Amino acid sequence: MNKESVINAYLPTTVTPVADSSDTQFAPSNIALCKYWGKRDVELNLPVNSSLSVSLAHLGSRTKVSVSDSDQVWLNGAQVAAGDKFARKVIAFIDLFRRGTDHCVRVETENNIPTAAGLASSASGFAALMLAIDQFYGLNLEPSVLSAFARMGSGSASRSLYEGFVEWQMGIREDGMDSFALPLDVRWPQLRIGLLKVDTGEKAVDSRAGMNRTVDTAHLYQSWPLQAAADLERLHQAIADQSFTCLGETAEQNALSMHATMIASWPPLLYWQPDSVAAMQTVWQARAEGLELYFTMDAGPNLKLLFTADAETAVNQRFPGLEVIRPFG
Repeated sequence: MNKESVINAYLPTTVTPVADSSDTQFAPSNIALCKYWGKRDVELNLPVNSSLSVSLAHLGSRTKVSVSDSDQVWLNGAQVAAGDKFARKVIAFIDLFRRGTDHCVRVETENNIPTAAGLASSASGFAALMLAIDQFYGLNLEPSVLSAFARMGSGSASRSLYEGFVEWQMGIREDGMDSFALPLDVRWPQLRIGLLKVDTGEKAVDSRAGMNRTVDTAHLYQSWPLQAAADLERLHQAIADQSFTCLGETAEQNALSMHATMIASWPPLLYWQPDSVAAMQTVWQARAEGLELYFTMDAGPNLKLLFTADAETAVNQRFPGLEVIRPFG
């Protein structure tokens, strides 16, 4: 089963741009507290395990799709060369919805978070693109369908359709249409996320390639799905109880366990840089001194610090210039 056959089942026989709309769609980036790592279906981006994230509020992507004389992709105000990997991925995703029609599109995306640096720009990018496509063709798809389709562009994009805490359900169906994200009806106003940017350049090994290498070569990966399921359950309880200690401990161990499977792959896959390790040591030293501070990391060198409002001043003293996000306003 491929993406086109699954998507076509939800589209009209012919699609036509509704209008050259000027509306721009926004989707927030997100960080996973229980990570998605590994696929049961590579073509459809179906995950081995369910995952849970929290959005990064105003950080994310804004995207507009309009009719054009030729297919064009613009990123942060500059046109991307047609042969560029980013442009090819965007146009290939648009192609899934054109149903063979001959109109061309101009896709304009603005990211206020570094692209391809392990800060989940692809998640917000494909989520915003999916929302823009839905508007451009007047599809009015259900949120669960939008989430499932966004997942086909980038797995974590399924979670970026929503604010706050979001769970992406792994699903069991062959067509993957039960693998979508749902928001949790919970707020945690005191929660803070600090973005510690060690290196915002593009990763040498992208997440997709890194994930495939891990699944194919790391024996440690066999224990990952069981740990992820247990971590997801603990995180749900931590959020329900507003237990920051449980949330922080679980998220940090989950991230380190995911990175352990990468390091155990062959060739070894290590996204950390010396400054990443130094920052981890600073977090652990702060905790030893009584400051409740934790971190999580996606597939990249950058850390996302987890703390509460009452610790914000102390955290800023240890990490000057830290960008602090308030996911719940």
